[in-house]
Amino acid sequence: MVVREVDTGAAIAVTTLKSHASLNVDEYASAGNDGHWTGFPKPSGQSLSYWLQGVRCDPLLDHRTTPNLPPSADTVIIGSGITGTLVAKHHLETWPEKSVVVLEAREFCSGATGRNAGHCKPDQWRGFGKYEKAFGVEGAIEILQNEQQTWENLVKYVGDHGVDCDLWVGDTLDVPMTKDVADLAKDIFERYRAAGGKVDHIKVTLDPAEAAKVSRIQGAQACYAWPASTLQPWKLVAHIMRKNLKKGLKFSLQTYTVVRKVVKSEGSRNWVVKSDRGDIECSRVVHATNAYSAAVEPSLRGLIYPTPHMCNKVVPPAIFAGSKALKNSYGVLLPDGALFSINPRCTTDGIVMFGGSNPGQLKFNEWLAEHPERCTDDGMSEIKVVTDAVKEFADKEFEGWVDAVPGAGQLYDYSWSGIIGRSPDGVPLIGELPGLPGQWICAGHNGHGMARIFTAAPGLVKLMKGDTWEEAGLPKAYQLTSERMETLRDGAKRGAIAVI
Repeated sequence: MVVREVDTGAAIAVTTLKSHASLNVDEYASAGNDGHWTGFPKPSGQSLSYWLQGVRCDPLLDHRTTPNLPPSADTVIIGSGITGTLVAKHHLETWPEKSVVVLEAREFCSGATGRNAGHCKPDQWRGFGKYEKAFGVEGAIEILQNEQQTWENLVKYVGDHGVDCDLWVGDTLDVPMTKDVADLAKDIFERYRAAGGKVDHIKVTLDPAEAAKVSRIQGAQACYAWPASTLQPWKLVAHIMRKNLKKGLKFSLQTYTVVRKVVKSEGSRNWVVKSDRGDIECSRVVHATNAYSAAVEPSLRGLIYPTPHMCNKVVPPAIFAGSKALKNSYGVLLPDGALFSINPRCTTDGIVMFGGSNPGQLKFNEWLAEHPERCTDDGMSEIKVVTDAVKEFADKEFEGWVDAVPGAGQLYDYSWSGIIGRSPDGVPLIGELPGLPGQWICAGHNGHGMARIFTAAPGLVKLMKGDTWEEAGLPKAYQLTSERMETLRDGAKRGAIAVI
């Protein structure tokens, strides 16, 4: 197979010589975004994710450790999602004598972590092509190995601590839906194997008939299976935050506290975090607010930008319930880089979550390009083009689904929006902000944070402690440097960041 480069506007994709099939998934639903959108969290009227709907009586949602903001702290962490909560955990373990304040603009963990589709799916081969293009063979392998380590760490933590978060561990299936996509997937898989990538844990089915049988997707052209997880992400983060809060008076969580900016301190500490409820003077700041990072810190404009995404909650018909329920999570690979992620919540209620960048998401993003003021609007629900794409896929590909006669409370129940924090090169920005000593960041996870942050957050704390990048154990591609910032800015202006 011959692989050639094609310019797709904001990125470089890989395709075969005879077709336009692409696995340009991360960038597929960013079309039309100039990379300079930014904004603060929507103050009210957010859509409620399935995860947030189920915890409405939990007092952690609006927790304030003290009625008033502490006037000072050793470290202020902006954001209470999985990044901010894990950074706080490892900070408290590393420096138990130091004070930490976590500031959250709205309800606890109500951003991307509390709005995703519930996957922790380590990329084990599919991203190799784009990462190799951007970071070389060694860099690409580092990223995929790190995702496997992240998943293992998350599963181990849940098991060791008995976390009640609906964790499922089983085979996730990547399913190419056309011959061109299957050919491209096979080529990338084989190139990854030839480069020394670990693939012995991946079960590959290349016969379309057998792939359809394994996956239960009628149009499957191949199937790649490897261990991954789904979970209730809010419950996992809440468990960790409750343990943080038990650390005593050195730790404070303050919800409904919007941070507007961070300025240089004229006092004894380095920085002043300015919020709608007052100021906190501190020695260190951690930006853990992902898609909203550039609204707080202007030097990140064009480097991290928000993209609204939709997730559909689907109650399956009887023919896909009980013993006939779906037993795997999925990445359904469509032409032009489109993707359905499917989470059937195998160990709990069997409700199916459809996320990813489906064909309707692309049309939705075309609308967003004309309405950039909605870039941080997670109050959107029932976006018809997205839901229609889910319906079309389920009716066509799940045998018997279209013929089911649903009763009340079945099928396309609800959809919600979440805001993904994207970066121009498709990987997070981790480290100390150049020119701003004492300000640190772990953000820009491109909708893939659950497979990165369980190593990224502790890695950031190691860097804060003075460890080297190598000692932090993170992929070199994630390191934030002034050179990387300038490269990304220059590439963003040209509209030609080569991520695949």
